[in-house]
Amino acid sequence: MNLPPGFRFFPTDEELVVHFLHRKASLLPCHPDVIPDLDLYHYDPWDLPGKALGEGRQWYFYSRKTQERVTSNGYWGSMGMDEPIYTSSTHKKVGIKKYLTFYLGDSQTNWIMQEYSLPDSSSSSSRSSKRSSRASSSSHKPDYSKWVICRVYEQNCSEEEDDDGTELSCLDEVFLSLDDLDEVSLP
Repeated sequence: MNLPPGFRFFPTDEELVVHFLHRKASLLPCHPDVIPDLDLYHYDPWDLPGKALGEGRQWYFYSRKTQERVTSNGYWGSMGMDEPIYTSSTHKKVGIKKYLTFYLGDSQTNWIMQEYSLPDSSSSSSRSSKRSSRASSSSHKPDYSKWVICRVYEQNCSEEEDDDGTELSCLDEVFLSLDDLDEVSLP
């Protein structure tokens, strides 16, 4: 799925959760409706182009929240990092970002997934589905609070490391730039 020429999809974490995921979980229309539904676990990450919304080297899609993250060639393993997402205006917690990496057998790859989910208490649809399940136990409505948005990308090591394979901190770069000042001749 592609956007028209000149349009870019570069949402913040807050925008992904508030403007897209929350609306999807609440069964509200989302305009523009550009993020497709995709059962991620039927596809390996390199199969996503053409199936998910691609922007640069990142792919976005809705999927169902699950603990089974196995594909035909590998699996997504948690990196153990869960990050809360807060609104910029009220600093209210609106979501959670979980980091996963793709493994081929026992080998970790450079494929990263950020899985955005709603906190359990913020989804009105989960509360209403609990009420409706009490009222009618024979009704099997899907629980729309279990939707997630996934952002998948292949991490490029050369962007993060210096030529000798070591990563420079911001302070290192400042000190290196100060060394360059010695070589500048002033008039």
